[in-house]
Amino acid sequence: MLDLLIVLAFVAYSITVGFVARRRASRGLGEYFLAGRGLKGWQSGTSMAATQFAADTPLLVAGLVATGGVFLVWRLWVYGLAFLLMAFLFAALWRRSGVLTDAELTEKRYSGHGVLALRSFKALYYGTILNCFLLAMVLVAAIGIAEAFLPWHQWLPGDVYGLMHWLVETTGVEITSGHPPFEPGIATANNLFSILSIVAFTTLFSLTGWLRGVVTTDLMQFTLALIGTMIFAWIIVSEAGGVASMTDELVDQYGEDRASEMLSFAPGWEAMLLPFLTIMSLQWFFQFASDGTGYLAQRTMACANDRQAQVAGVTFAWLQILLRSLPWMLIAVGLLVVYPFSAEDAAGDDFAAARELAFVHGINDLMPPGARGILLAGMLAALASTLDTHLNWGASYWSNDLYKRLLCEQVLNRQPDGRELVLVARLSYFALLIIAAGVMVNLDSIQQAWQLSLLFGAGVGSVLVLRWIWERINLWSELAAMAASLIVAPLVLITLPKLEEAGWFGSEPAMAREAIGLLAMAVCSTAAAVGVTWFTPRTDHATLDSFYRTVQPAGLWPETADRCGDDRSRPRLALRAAIGRTALTAASLFMCLYGFGRLLLPHPDTPIFWPIAAALLGVALVPVWVRQMSRADGAVTRPS
Repeated sequence: MLDLLIVLAFVAYSITVGFVARRRASRGLGEYFLAGRGLKGWQSGTSMAATQFAADTPLLVAGLVATGGVFLVWRLWVYGLAFLLMAFLFAALWRRSGVLTDAELTEKRYSGHGVLALRSFKALYYGTILNCFLLAMVLVAAIGIAEAFLPWHQWLPGDVYGLMHWLVETTGVEITSGHPPFEPGIATANNLFSILSIVAFTTLFSLTGWLRGVVTTDLMQFTLALIGTMIFAWIIVSEAGGVASMTDELVDQYGEDRASEMLSFAPGWEAMLLPFLTIMSLQWFFQFASDGTGYLAQRTMACANDRQAQVAGVTFAWLQILLRSLPWMLIAVGLLVVYPFSAEDAAGDDFAAARELAFVHGINDLMPPGARGILLAGMLAALASTLDTHLNWGASYWSNDLYKRLLCEQVLNRQPDGRELVLVARLSYFALLIIAAGVMVNLDSIQQAWQLSLLFGAGVGSVLVLRWIWERINLWSELAAMAASLIVAPLVLITLPKLEEAGWFGSEPAMAREAIGLLAMAVCSTAAAVGVTWFTPRTDHATLDSFYRTVQPAGLWPETADRCGDDRSRPRLALRAAIGRTALTAASLFMCLYGFGRLLLPHPDTPIFWPIAAALLGVALVPVWVRQMSRADGAVTRPS
């Protein structure tokens, strides 16, 4: 009962916040989606971290550590490079652009008859296809959590529950985690009730106040989730015998070699080294959000000024990569001790999904009332934060790019008012949810869904960055990259499994297959984009000049800078400075991560000197990059 009261208190708080912000949010899309562009950097950055604290991510971490060891979590940590590059290079550019969605940027950056078509296609591709795939991942995590804690068949009146169970039995649909605590029909009916309840709650507070309400709720959500996670980490570590004993317990249960692999921050065998390094070098850059495209850009565009946008990116990176990762690492390793598995289990097809659910079982089995309620409220809040962010991200494309720009302005030749656009945005939520639910029923595990999203996103990453830093990139460059992505990805999915069956990928076929897939996507899409650039018309000077004066981009813009009366070398020097600040801050971040992480999870073969040295050096670099950020303030706005 105490757990339920804590969860209900959070629900009431969130709904109240949404209704308080309702009046201001209904004035127009700028207020609804960007909170009137008045957020502070720490608010925006914490909101980003809250969104990515999503309920599916701790389950994903538990699955990664079980399948390959701590070093596999670098698959998530490496995104710190992208987050910091966004902070020091792209955040201010997004803020200055004045757009509402990243698709809208298309008409500010390019010229030609196909610009509106590209903007509309991107709104569909990002806002519907890719976005609904990500939403489906979140719903898969919701099922895993709901099955353990929401037994609706025990709570609801027989008539109410019986109707849902009858529909499930009649249609034959099955929506479970793969390891339900009840028979599939009951579990499916329970999960449908859970999803409907969570979606109704999320929709109620996000539809009313959107970004103002969501950010306020996110701050509470992040605090609750972090406190609950730390309590859970303490309980798991205690159950595993304490930090000092966990290594010995791993050795006893899995053997010295396997325990060493589980605790290592680097791949422990040669067969995985090259594929792992290939993935690490490609994954953070070749992704659909390499420049912040999507809800990250949306949060920076909502900041009060360029400086606050930069602060948002840095805050997000440190909260995301360091603060949340340390307790998750402890939990993931502790779960290996508390819920051990055999070699036969690890060879099973559903091993990743089963180990993801170990996180949920740990909450249910080990946490006392009250503490469990705090973590459940935090995970519900994390789930709600991710759902509302993706729903509103998709709705911004549907309302601003498809309805307003394409249908009203281009086809009907009229200007819709702000309240009309907000209504369209709210209605589009339901279509997005239906599509996401259709995708959800075909996913086996969060890890599988995440890897598929990486593959399809890898084809557009380079061109999204190049459009900001190279004046020669044009409309056809982006079209070529997207076309290459849509052609190559299915070929990769069809071809690589056949090569794996033929024994082409050696002793670690899964990682080698993924590395080759990412490499193929990156090379083909980048080659297509750059190749097409040289054989297609340039963007006209008027468009480039307007974009340059508004956004003040960094990189290779010598001709445009010259026409605008600026120093030809200024954009190039600005790019070099941004990359330097990114590298310095990343070094500090990853040294702290390794140092503090290794101190919490000591490795039997690593002297304690190295993690202490890394932690001290990482902390010592903090005031250095903070001063660099302060110096950058004077360069945030180019002198006229």
